[in-house]
Amino acid sequence: MSKLSELAAIVEAGKINEVVPAVHAALEEGNAPLDVLNSGLVEPINILGEKFRLGEIYVPELLIASKGMKMGVEVVKPLLVSDDVKKEGKVLFCTVEGDMHDIGKNLVVLLLESAGFEVEDLGMDIEADEIVEAIEDAIDDGEEFQILGMSAMLTTTMYAMQDTIEALEEAGLRDKVKIMVGGAPVNQTFADKIGADGYSSNAPLAVELAKKLMASL
Repeated sequence: MSKLSELAAIVEAGKINEVVPAVHAALEEGNAPLDVLNSGLVEPINILGEKFRLGEIYVPELLIASKGMKMGVEVVKPLLVSDDVKKEGKVLFCTVEGDMHDIGKNLVVLLLESAGFEVEDLGMDIEADEIVEAIEDAIDDGEEFQILGMSAMLTTTMYAMQDTIEALEEAGLRDKVKIMVGGAPVNQTFADKIGADGYSSNAPLAVELAKKLMASL
């Protein structure tokens, strides 16, 4: 078994004390930092997320594995962000009002930064008015955001995305930013319904989406 596969198995099993040494071993084996992130750390969480959805595991197992993944990400993160990367646009990102989940958001932010985007992360449980204010402040400072990214992990919070888009329309700011959305309950149909400019099902695809949105400006 490769060190990368071993890392994925360790994360999935929730053996958090073994994660950091396994990350170093995978890197020493010659695996690219991005592969270590995607295949060794993110993929096992995706697998567990599906098992959780199917009722095969419960919240404690998912939380322990997620903690291990975060520990691994801290090792890989400095290797992903390079000054040599072509500079892209400026992104405002958050998890919407009522939602305290940030694992997916944090991964997207990390990958966007490694791809050359400048990201302002507002955090979790962010109300529509806060997003409007952040965009207005950036415009006033002459540092406009090109993209707004919103994440939701619950069906009860996903409609806060629609509320935010409506708030931007009311403030006359909707045409100032491209909007991308994602999260477990979100899909392309929902994104189209609420008037978002794009939807991504995972973090790597979110980076590709952001690049496409930048190219469309």
